[in-house]
Amino acid sequence: MNPLQCAFGVTSEKFLGFVVRHHGIEIDPTKIKAILEMKPPRSLTQLRSFQGRLAYLRRFISNLSGRCQPFAVLSKKDSEFYWDDSYQKAFDSIKRYLLSPLVLAAPILGKLLILYTTVSDESLGALLA
Repeated sequence: MNPLQCAFGVTSEKFLGFVVRHHGIEIDPTKIKAILEMKPPRSLTQLRSFQGRLAYLRRFISNLSGRCQPFAVLSKKDSEFYWDDSYQKAFDSIKRYLLSPLVLAAPILGKLLILYTTVSDESLGALLA
């Protein structure tokens, strides 16, 4: 069954790790569950695995670079890996965010689009709504 048939009566279809529905595209709940069940990283390799999973879902996570910015210190060359409360807070914050993920939807013809932008010392972001 073709995921594009959703507009023609099919309720949903999994496609490339996403769920395509008549009202938009969502993250496959199994992908979210896998991230939510992850334990805090104990090594740089595990941290990169976590960040890789997030990168796959980047379209659905507002300000992903800002949310992952605390981990940049751990990724520096010759940096000792240590996991403290600040990293745990960032890790937990991302998991909480994924409990109510966004749905990507096509723009409605004739409806106004608004561009929201944000800038901080560590990151920048934009949202077209």
